[in-house]
Amino acid sequence: MSVVDDVKSRIDIVDLVGQYVPLQRAGRNFKAPCPFHSEKTPSFIVSPERQTWHCFGACGEGGDCFNFVMKREGVEFPEALRILAQRAGVELTERRAPEEDARRNRLVEANEAAAAYYHNALRSSQAGAAARAYLTDRGLDAETIEAFELGYSPDSWDSVKSFLVGRGFSDAELLEAGLLVESDRGGYDRFRDRLMFPIRDEKGRVVGFGARKLSTGESTDGPDAKYINTPQTPMFDKGGLLYALDKAKEAIRRDRSAIVVEGYMDVIAAHQHGRTNVVASMGTALTDRQIKLLERMRAKVLLAMDADAAGIEATLRALQEAGAAGAIHAGAQSVHPALMGDEEFSEKVQEWSRNGLKRATVNFYVVPLSGKDPDEMIRADDGAWEAAIEHAEPFTEHVFGVVASRKDLSLPDQRAELLQELLPIVRLISEPTHQAHYVQRLAARARVGEKVVWQELQRQQRPRRAAEREQPATRVRRDPKEDFLLALLLRHDDLRAQGRSFSPELFLLSEHRAIFEAWQQTADMNSLREMLSEDIQPSLDRILAIELPPFVGSGLIEALESCVDKIVKDRLQQAKEASAAALSELGSEDMAAAVDTAYALQEAAGSSSASESDERTLALASALVEDDEMGRRLHRTSPATRPASPQREEDP
Repeated sequence: MSVVDDVKSRIDIVDLVGQYVPLQRAGRNFKAPCPFHSEKTPSFIVSPERQTWHCFGACGEGGDCFNFVMKREGVEFPEALRILAQRAGVELTERRAPEEDARRNRLVEANEAAAAYYHNALRSSQAGAAARAYLTDRGLDAETIEAFELGYSPDSWDSVKSFLVGRGFSDAELLEAGLLVESDRGGYDRFRDRLMFPIRDEKGRVVGFGARKLSTGESTDGPDAKYINTPQTPMFDKGGLLYALDKAKEAIRRDRSAIVVEGYMDVIAAHQHGRTNVVASMGTALTDRQIKLLERMRAKVLLAMDADAAGIEATLRALQEAGAAGAIHAGAQSVHPALMGDEEFSEKVQEWSRNGLKRATVNFYVVPLSGKDPDEMIRADDGAWEAAIEHAEPFTEHVFGVVASRKDLSLPDQRAELLQELLPIVRLISEPTHQAHYVQRLAARARVGEKVVWQELQRQQRPRRAAEREQPATRVRRDPKEDFLLALLLRHDDLRAQGRSFSPELFLLSEHRAIFEAWQQTADMNSLREMLSEDIQPSLDRILAIELPPFVGSGLIEALESCVDKIVKDRLQQAKEASAAALSELGSEDMAAAVDTAYALQEAAGSSSASESDERTLALASALVEDDEMGRRLHRTSPATRPASPQREEDP
C-alpha cells in the first residue's frame, strides 16, 4: 500500500469535511452550502461511499480528502499529505535533501562508468579473451552481449580504481558504490578476473554488478566464490531488485506474465531467444519486495527455478509477507477493472463488468524444468523450453505435490505434518471456490474430513482477524472509470489533443488529477515521471499496469467519449440522489409553497413577484428548480464530446 493509500484508508472524508462545514444527511450522501463560494441552496455533496466531495453549484469543483485540504488550506499536495498523515497517525518517510540526491547520482554515475570500462575490456582487451570465449561457448551473440553490456574485470588490484579516479571519482565514492574493497593500504578493486553483469534498477540505471569467476579453483563462498555481487549500498539492495526488469517490464505488461529464473545467464539466453518477459531473482527464492514489484504489473508469475529445494520455503514465507497487505490467489484467475459494460474484448481480458474495480492479484505458477537450468534447456531445445512454459502448473498444485512427496502418508504423524505445512498455503487463497477445492484436496491427502481442515483454518485465522479489528476500517476507494480514462490517455498518445481539452476537475481522486495535470504539461513518460512526486509514482505504475482491450477503427475515440460520459452521468446521478433525498423530507405545505414559487421563478425568471416569497420558500424553490435541471441533464446525450469541464457546462 502506498503512503497516499495508507493515509486515505485512515481518513473519513465526512469527519474531515464536517470539521469545516456543518453537514446534513441527504440519502446515502451529505449536503452543505459549498465552503468555497457563497450560496443559499446547498449544492456541496460529500459521498461517504466514494470518499469524495463535489460542488454542483457555481464553483463546480470536487475531489478527495487531499483536494479538500489543498483548497481549504491553500496548500500544495505535499503539504496536504503531511497534514493528513499527521491527522491519521501515518509516519512519512523523510524527504531526501538535494545533497543526498546528488550523492546517490554520483554512485550511479560511478557504476555506469565502471560498466562501460568492463564492457570495453571484454570487447577489446587481450585479457578478456577467455571471457569472450566463455560467452561464445554459452551461445551468446554479439548483439545480446551489447544489449546487456556484459563486461570483464581485469585480474588487477587497481585497474578500475585508476580508471575512475582519473575521471574525477574519489576513493570514498567508489567504496560507497561497492566498486572497491577497503584495506589498510587504501581501497582496491572488488571484482578481478570475472565476467561482469551490470545490474540495473527499473529505470535502467546501473546500481551494482553480478560477477562470475572465470579462473579454476572456485570456492563456494567469500571473495573466491563462483558468483559475487555488489554489497549492500544506498543504491543496491539485492532483495529489492529483479535482474533485467528494465528490459522486461514492457513485455511483462504486454503479455500479462513474467517468467522468474534464478541466474543472469538464464535471463540472457531467454531474451536472446525471444522471451523478453524473463527476469531473475538473483537468488533461490523471491523476496516479498520482489513479489510486490511484479504485483504492481498485475502479471501472472511463472517460477522457472528450483522450487523443489530450500527455496520453496523461502518463497512461501515471502508470499505470506506480501499477502499480509492483500490476498494472493495462488493459481486463480485474476480479475481486472470493470468499465465497458458486459462486452468481452478478448480472452486475455479476464473480466470487464459493471461490478467496479476488483483487486487484481499476482498468480503463481511453476514451470517444470526436469532438473535442468533454463539456460541449458533453451540452448539444448528451445521447443522444450516453450513447452515447459505452456505446461506450468499452479504454484499451490506444485507445493502440494512437493510436500506430499516428502511424507510417508501411511503414518498418522506424517499426515499431521502434511496438514500443518499446507494449511498456510490454503489460507493464502482468497477466492472461495479455489480455496474450497484445495481444502478438499488437503483433506483427501491427510485422510481427514473436510470439516477438520475448515476448523483448523478458522482456528488459525482467529488471532489475525482479532488484530485486523484493531486496525482502522479501510476507506481507500478506487474509481474504475477514472482509472480507465487515465490509462487510455497515458497509453494512446493520439488522444492527446482530446485529453488536453478536458478539465482536471474531471478527476476527483487527487493522485489521478496530479498525474493528468502533469501529463497535460509533458510530452513523454520520462518527463511525466520527473514531474511527479515520489508519493504519486505508485499510482502512476498502477494505472500503467491496467490491461486495455484492443481498439479497432473509431473504437478508441468512442471508448474515450463513453468513459467521460459515464463519469459525468455518475456525478449528476449522485447529486440527483442527494437532492431528491433532501426534498423528500419536506412537509406537504412546504412542498406546495416551494412548487408555486418554483413555477414563478421559471416563468418570471426572478421577477419582483417571485422575490416577494419568504427566504426559506425561495431557497426550497431554487432547490426544486436545480433538482429538475439535474434530471434533464442526466438524460442529455454525450456531454463527453464537449471540451469544457462537464461540471461547469451551461444549457445551450
